[in-house]
Amino acid sequence: MTPPQEQARRHQPFVPESMKMQEFTWRALVLGLVMTAVLGAANAYLGLRAGQTIAATYPAAVIGMAVLRLGKGTILEENIARTAGTIGESVAAGAVFTLPAFYLAHVWTPPVISKELGFWGRLWALAADPNYLKSTALMLVGSVLGVLFISLIRRVLVEDPELPFPESVAASEIHKAGQGGARFAKYLFYNIGFGALIYLGGVFNLFAPDRNFFFRVGQLGQSRLRLGAIDTNQVLGAGGISTCAAPSVSPALIGVGYIIGPELAALNFSGSLIAWGLLIPLLIFFLGPQLQTYLPPGGADEGWLGLANAVWRYIVRPIAVGGMMVGTCYTLFRMRKNLLAGLGKAVAELRGGAPEPGSISRTERYMSSKTVFALIGCTFLLMCVLYVYLSGLVAGGIAAALVMLIVGFFFATVSGYLVGVIGSSNNPISGLTLSTLVIAALLMVSMGVSGSAGVLAVLGVAAVVCVSSAVAGELLQDFKVGYILGGTPRTIQIAELIAVVVASVVMYFPLMILYQGNLNTGGIGFGDKAIPAPQAGLMASLAQGIVGGDMAWPLVIAGILMGIAMIMFRVKSPMLVAIGMYLPFATTSAIFVGGVIRWITDSMRKRAGCNEAQSARVENVGVLVASGLIAGEALAGLVTATFNFEDWKLPEVFKEPTYLMGVVVIALIAWVLVRIPLKNAGDPNEPAPPAAIM
Repeated sequence: MTPPQEQARRHQPFVPESMKMQEFTWRALVLGLVMTAVLGAANAYLGLRAGQTIAATYPAAVIGMAVLRLGKGTILEENIARTAGTIGESVAAGAVFTLPAFYLAHVWTPPVISKELGFWGRLWALAADPNYLKSTALMLVGSVLGVLFISLIRRVLVEDPELPFPESVAASEIHKAGQGGARFAKYLFYNIGFGALIYLGGVFNLFAPDRNFFFRVGQLGQSRLRLGAIDTNQVLGAGGISTCAAPSVSPALIGVGYIIGPELAALNFSGSLIAWGLLIPLLIFFLGPQLQTYLPPGGADEGWLGLANAVWRYIVRPIAVGGMMVGTCYTLFRMRKNLLAGLGKAVAELRGGAPEPGSISRTERYMSSKTVFALIGCTFLLMCVLYVYLSGLVAGGIAAALVMLIVGFFFATVSGYLVGVIGSSNNPISGLTLSTLVIAALLMVSMGVSGSAGVLAVLGVAAVVCVSSAVAGELLQDFKVGYILGGTPRTIQIAELIAVVVASVVMYFPLMILYQGNLNTGGIGFGDKAIPAPQAGLMASLAQGIVGGDMAWPLVIAGILMGIAMIMFRVKSPMLVAIGMYLPFATTSAIFVGGVIRWITDSMRKRAGCNEAQSARVENVGVLVASGLIAGEALAGLVTATFNFEDWKLPEVFKEPTYLMGVVVIALIAWVLVRIPLKNAGDPNEPAPPAAIM
């Protein structure tokens, strides 16, 4: 095989390596840091509500280009701004998937914020909370390790011709498009406002954001079917009963479905159909009220609605956990050859030593392996101190740090490879974290560690690995964009390290603002319907169950067997199906609606006979519109949460809003997602625009 150095010499970047051009400037860095805070906060909201985050590469590229072009910025400055601006999403993913688990597992005490304090006083109180320092330390250690881990194998993966890097190619084409890409930025900004208005319409009670129904299949031996609105006071007798929820009127969830497409949206929704259309009705049909004996004391309210929800929470969700575990292992198994080959190349390159700085071109300059290893060693020592402090156990803390170091590097590599294949939007970070958590929990049990100390250590490992994997994947994507454009790898590394520090310092605040805002509106905080934090709930239940010795292993094993069956059925993503079982029905159905809208748009595009260039324009504009809807709802959600945090009462237009108006709103969203992209197909003779993110 051709050595990596020869491959690099044959590669011709967009900006020649001999050209001198502004790259690392204060304006590019500051713009990137602002974007990393804003886009990270928006993704924190989306992750708490939907259990998913959307890669910020595409909107950050458009925003950075549009702003810097006003000051005649260079393409390499735009790349630095986008690089720094995207990493907040990765830190947010790690934060929302793990940090709420500390509260859900009751190993951290939520901060008590006095209502007598003003807004800035309350923010200062959050900053003074000991949990802020702990969470920031976990995110910072994970972020820095993610940068260092992927720096060791950057060349091997970036220069692998078999890895398509779809989102990296798309982002680089946006930068190269220049003026044409800036012209399309308006579709992102307009729909940020549109998504925010729709969200505020739900806040003002202009429409009901969701609607629940139930269906009942008579008594045992009968075939009568009833479908109607929920009567929460109805006492359940024997018979098959379950609930189904109409799609949530959520621009963000519909936008997620549009971006991931109909196939993945359908897989996600199929998990909810299995849970609410098969497992729950069957269990209630055969057992009815006797199910109470299999549930925790007080786990279900009286009536069939409380029982159905309890069955989902305490029986179906552990089954989904088993499915997620199988999905993670299956993903790793499918990439085993490429992963081992990549690690082998990295070790061989490290043994060869680093070339002299003066003998390499600008596009080949990056941190030396010795520097990276030295920083990893220092970070490992800090990890040991952190885990010993969190758990109060010396042996357990050091063991947790060792697990994190070994497994973290392995999963950072996996994350980078997956980004090279499918992009960071579809990177299964939560699945990788789930596997780490199980390994760490079993290790704690084997060492005799139990109680809150064991749960703290396990969740601490999971938090660091989650952030590390997310950051590693995003950074590798940024490395590939820089490789295509002609950026300096060392400059990208420096910008990324600065950005992860900023993101780690600020990410605790949007999480706790949303938490406090939910409490002030009568919610329960994390785990509430408004901010269910599904991945964090999963992490908390697993850590408590394994360390505490009361894990529902029979249900988890049933989920494992179900996952194996899905693999035998050749299901494309068993992980997505299991996640669909774990999420609320209204959430997955809204995502499915977005996927259907994408299918309608694609079908109409094909029927219109669009050529390759027109199809690329339709897909680009559609992704921009969907990204705007997501960002609009997310940012509006943060604003209203801040209002609730301040005890500002928002007006309610209608006391009893109807879901029928919500259906009209969904139809309007669908019209925008279909009409605007198709309208921008353009002239068939016009050159193709930047590649769409798939």
